[in-house]
Amino acid sequence: MSTAGTDKGTYERGSELAETVNPGMEAVLAGRYDALVPGLSRTVVDVAYGQFYAREGLDEKTRLLATVAALTALGGQTRPQLKVNIASARKVGATQREIGEVIFQMALYGGFPAMINAMNAALEVFEEEAVNDE
Repeated sequence: MSTAGTDKGTYERGSELAETVNPGMEAVLAGRYDALVPGLSRTVVDVAYGQFYAREGLDEKTRLLATVAALTALGGQTRPQLKVNIASARKVGATQREIGEVIFQMALYGGFPAMINAMNAALEVFEEEAVNDE
C-alpha cells in the first residue's frame, strides 16, 4: 500500500483508529484549523494515524506509551497533546501504573521538571476518567 499523504487506504485506517482512541478529533481539528489551513485535519488523520499509528510492527498500546514518553521528555509545552495521548493510551489498554512508570522513566531523559509536569497531566486525565465513570 502506498504511504502517500492522500492515499485513501491510509486515511481510512487512520480515521478508524482516530475514532477509536480519540473520538471526534478530526471534526475538532477541522473546526479549529481547516479554515486557516485547508485539509490540516485530514492530513493529521492520514499521516499521524494512518501512516504511523496504524502501522504493523507495534501494537497500539506500545505506540501510545512511546508517544507519552516522547511528549514527556519534550517538556511542558506538550501538555495538551500529552493529555490526549494519555487518554488514548488508556483506551487501548494501558494501565495507570504503566503510564506512570513510562513518565517516571523520562526523568532521566527530559529531567525531573518535565516528569513532574507530565505526572500532573496524567493525574488530571485519571481524575477526569474517575468523574466520567461515576
